[in-house]
Amino acid sequence: MAVHMPNCLLTGVPYGADQTVYLVFDSFGALRSDGPEKEIERDDLETIISDLLTGQFNAPVRVMAFNTLEHWIEDVSNQVAEQLQARCDIDGVSVPEHVRDFVASHTDFAASG
Repeated sequence: MAVHMPNCLLTGVPYGADQTVYLVFDSFGALRSDGPEKEIERDDLETIISDLLTGQFNAPVRVMAFNTLEHWIEDVSNQVAEQLQARCDIDGVSVPEHVRDFVASHTDFAASG
């Protein structure tokens, strides 16, 4: 079963295994609801952070985590944004432009750049 939401399609969600799945909601840089749908599911937080830093998402707005066995869901946007900011600070680089708004809206840090 697929759940259709504006600008996203959730498919192939594993059932039964104790697994935490992360979903990135990306605005695709436009406010169009008829735009292309993009696979947004990832199975580990490190991949999410790496994909966000390398531009795999155009304009992320939210990151959600859910557990397939325990049936919980959590908005982890703040934690992800803090990790993005921290990694950029450690590397001595500005937060990449494509995630600046995400980081600024989910942390207390000012958008750097």
